[in-house]
Amino acid sequence: MDQTALLAAARSGDADAFGRLVGGHRAELLAHCYRMLGSLHDAEDALQESLVRAWRGLSTFRAGTLRPWLFRIATNRCLTLIEQRARRELPADLGPGAPLTEVAWLEPYPDRRLGPAATAEQRESIGLAFVAALQHLSGPQRAALLLREVLGFSAAEVAAQLDTTVAAVNSSLQRARAALAERRPAPGDPIPADKIKDLADRYASAWQAADVDTIVALLTDDATYSMPPLPEWYRGPAAIREFLLAGPLRHSWLFRPAHANGQLAFGTYLWDEKRQAYVWAGLDVLRLDGTGIAEVVSFLTDGLHREFELPDEFAARPGL
Repeated sequence: MDQTALLAAARSGDADAFGRLVGGHRAELLAHCYRMLGSLHDAEDALQESLVRAWRGLSTFRAGTLRPWLFRIATNRCLTLIEQRARRELPADLGPGAPLTEVAWLEPYPDRRLGPAATAEQRESIGLAFVAALQHLSGPQRAALLLREVLGFSAAEVAAQLDTTVAAVNSSLQRARAALAERRPAPGDPIPADKIKDLADRYASAWQAADVDTIVALLTDDATYSMPPLPEWYRGPAAIREFLLAGPLRHSWLFRPAHANGQLAFGTYLWDEKRQAYVWAGLDVLRLDGTGIAEVVSFLTDGLHREFELPDEFAARPGL
């Protein structure tokens, strides 16, 4: 069935036809909601509510404008949530004296949710540093920048989606670009794929061998290391080295490759003597630049491994 036939069937109450009508847009819509909200769980809720609204509002849809219409609904739902909830943070972005009991932490995003045909640009657009920087923009600024520069809508389409004028969109976009430039790290030189694989192998092996010298040697001079939901974070090889020796590297670790935020990532497992197994500990997401590892964000979240299709534990002896 073509879109016209699917639309007619959906308007007559055919839920399957509606699912087929919007199905090809779900992955892109979910990623958009994630960029807006900084949380996979909030994004899933926003997408579900948006699709319900789309189903109920099919009478307002004009054939041929499905994608901008869906993004209008999803964006406005996200804007409502932004007004109601605290912005998502990473530890290194917190201001001095921030009330930690009120902090909502940024969440990682599984690459698989982008779909099997995701492009390099789509993976880059969910990078942690980019999404974290977006959270410091106002809701309208986030929306204007994402709709215009990530999703490729025209200024006129964005104005229609946000119920505003082209001049207002361009003004929001200008302010968003300026604010983003202050917070988003400057892109480093690209690292060839074979070099990334070598770096990943060396990093995982060094953790498993408790080799702090190799870990630190792979860091850039201004690298940061954080572990949400813990507020502490560390900058520079010396501070990170001291932290690792004082705590994490006193234990035995197993690292397994993962795919998060279009970046190098690992599921990390901590040896549990009683269970005689490596047990889920967290998800490490690494940002690279041309000289090495510029940032490690270790998400210490229970149950997070299931979203990334990683096991609960690995039964093995330490060192194997």
